[in-house]
Amino acid sequence: MKFLTPATRNPIDRLNVVGKPTARIEGRLKTTGTATYTYEHHAAVPNAAYGYIVGAGIAKGRIASIDLAQARAAPGVLGIVTADNAGRLGVGQFYVARALAGPEVDHYHQAVAIVVAETFEQARAAGQLVRVQYVKAAGSFDLAKATRTPLPGMDTAAGDFETAFAGAPVTLDQHYTTPDHAHAMMEPHAAIASWKGDKLTLWNAIQLVSWGMRDLPRMLGIPRENIRIVSPYIGGGFGGKASVLADAVLAAVAARLVGRPVKVTLQRHLMFNNTSHRPATIQRIRLGAGRDGKLTAIGHESWSGNLGSLPERATLPTRLLYAGANRITRLRVSHLDLAEGNAMRAPGETPGMMALEVAMDEMAEKLGLDPVAFRILNDTQVDPESPARPFSTRQLVQCLRTGAERFGWDRRNARPGARREGHWLIGIGMAAGIRGGRAMKSAARVRLDRQGRITVETDMTDIGTGSYTIIAQTAAEMMGVGIDRVTVLLGDSAYPESAGSAGQFGAASCTAGVYAACVKLRGLVAKRLGLGSTDIEFSGGRVRAGGTSRPLADAVEAGELQAEDVMEIGELGKQYAQQTFAAHFVEVGVHAGTGEIRVRRMLAVCAAGRIINPLAARSQIIGGMTMGVGAALMEDLVVDKRVGFFVNHDLAGYEVPVHADIPEQEVIFLDEVDPTVGPLKAKGVGELGICGTPAAVANAVYNATGVRVREYPITLDKLLARLPALA
Repeated sequence: MKFLTPATRNPIDRLNVVGKPTARIEGRLKTTGTATYTYEHHAAVPNAAYGYIVGAGIAKGRIASIDLAQARAAPGVLGIVTADNAGRLGVGQFYVARALAGPEVDHYHQAVAIVVAETFEQARAAGQLVRVQYVKAAGSFDLAKATRTPLPGMDTAAGDFETAFAGAPVTLDQHYTTPDHAHAMMEPHAAIASWKGDKLTLWNAIQLVSWGMRDLPRMLGIPRENIRIVSPYIGGGFGGKASVLADAVLAAVAARLVGRPVKVTLQRHLMFNNTSHRPATIQRIRLGAGRDGKLTAIGHESWSGNLGSLPERATLPTRLLYAGANRITRLRVSHLDLAEGNAMRAPGETPGMMALEVAMDEMAEKLGLDPVAFRILNDTQVDPESPARPFSTRQLVQCLRTGAERFGWDRRNARPGARREGHWLIGIGMAAGIRGGRAMKSAARVRLDRQGRITVETDMTDIGTGSYTIIAQTAAEMMGVGIDRVTVLLGDSAYPESAGSAGQFGAASCTAGVYAACVKLRGLVAKRLGLGSTDIEFSGGRVRAGGTSRPLADAVEAGELQAEDVMEIGELGKQYAQQTFAAHFVEVGVHAGTGEIRVRRMLAVCAAGRIINPLAARSQIIGGMTMGVGAALMEDLVVDKRVGFFVNHDLAGYEVPVHADIPEQEVIFLDEVDPTVGPLKAKGVGELGICGTPAAVANAVYNATGVRVREYPITLDKLLARLPALA
């Protein structure tokens, strides 16, 4: 099926199942510990050995020698893989770091060996006996001192920015920095590899099975048709598990070497330097405006370090968020000899708005305008870089006004440091949010069995976002049955290829694929029952057309029916700017004596197309808001710039918010449908919750204290010397 024109009324619009708050259909499995995550496929792989990855002890240089004698002689050891016996390994298309060092070492904790033994403990013990001699080389570890290289095709311009900025009555020119961030998901990277002849089955924690099926053949040098990837449950990914990484590649190589299935999980401290992360940025924002507050010049320049396939596109939100005739964005990248920089939740928008939305507050203050009013004044209903291209839907102003009213913005004291409660300085801040809302090609297979149950199969994954449930809701709505009559099977490359879980496109894409397959199945049912395919209704387990009503189960008396289809997305995404929007409001308390920051309450008002499952969508938004608090106040993957590694490479040193850090969170979804995205008229919310939240926290801290911190995270050492007197 091709989606070429905006959706009109269709069976989804009945909203009997879709749009209703629905508990996770796999929730009981997860809460009882019976959902089978990657490392737990004991029954499927009963004779598995265990692999332990040994990481490089230097960040840059080469391996002079590896002594494996003691490790090979250790109890239970079955084999050891190094670059000498691994064969030729390629790199992926999404993650481009090499899985195995040798002889060159590209970054700290890059794998230099994988030891395979009968038990994990034996593999770990033997791993400590691997002796590696290195020749160190000078590396580049400091973004501020590294050479900056332009990225072809990444810079944008409209009008004459330099002239407009120079002539603007009110201007702002500031620098902002964001540090390296770690995904820090609960489930470690893990894989189980099993060979049968030349056929490989890989159980892997991977967000996009199709990307793994594309990348793994490149890495291993084997045909795609010889690989099967299975990933039914994933304990968080945030971009860090988008495709296959060293754990998967080395599990496959090791299993081939020892002739047994091999299980590999990355120990927590290895995940931070061995895998990927969000790279640090240094950003410069220049804004120019007239005395009336309308922006006339918008400039955003950003550079980041990168050893990966993607730069941190921090200028993305600036290209779309506010009107302004004269504008530039520039991206620069520096080669750093650190672990790979790549996608992390809302790549581009998250660090970009950490700068842009603080700059907007600073500019509003210079103009003497309320921050909410300033943003509303500079709203646009068309793409600022391509004015002939309208937004498909854009309710940013409604988000801002609704949020201001609900949060009590009119009671905010605009004078920083003016509100006190005992020793606490109280402040309120806000920020806008934007994140892409497109759909992508996605396929599914649906089956109606003789018991009247619907089974859906697609290689779509569920990374904790609720994919199982929204897919079941879609199929139930289309086929006119209760959600309890639908079984959803996900995360297997044997199923039709979906868009996968990433980029906030998963929900709109996978449900569109299920919609297409169900349309085809509805046609088969109608034909089997001898009913016309037009003006046909599936509802309450029955099929109605032309005054005739038949039980759905009658269609399978002669045997089950199965349909498969793919939803191919046309050019509407080029004709319209398809984005989601949010307004974030935050109240903080800052202790005047210690600089301790406490977030007291939070609100997000979101416009993101039709919300398929409001319960799951709320969870996504509050999860993003929580990550936003971490980005604002805690998260800092600290680089030792002398030797080139992330110092705090565990969950003790890399701080993320816990329950005690997170206060009351309220989420409001505005009524919206977007017929240009897909047949469900839905977008996505998986990353919208973090977009803008860190800046809202930063702006609240400023309102509380009068101290403007432009270097994230905002820690007490950056506040103490400048806090108002305690008395």
